[in-house]
Amino acid sequence: MKPGIHPRYQPVVFRDRAADFAFLTRSTATSDQRVEWTDGNTYPVIDVQISAASHPFWTGRQRLLDTAGRVEKFRARYARRGPRQPG
Repeated sequence: MKPGIHPRYQPVVFRDRAADFAFLTRSTATSDQRVEWTDGNTYPVIDVQISAASHPFWTGRQRLLDTAGRVEKFRARYARRGPRQPG
């Protein structure tokens, strides 16, 4: 690796304010904002709009679609009205 061309890889806190959820990981992302973590150290914090704690798919609040009903509607709408005549 060439020295001096790679971004700094450091501990960073990602915080989802909507779900009041945060986790500490390592990343090349950085921020001017800092937060004190449970271990007593301060880390850069990056606020995200959505995470696994607030995403509808992971929280179980996802709206399920009635796919069977949609298929039946499609078949009824585009069903052939009889054998197709060559011509």
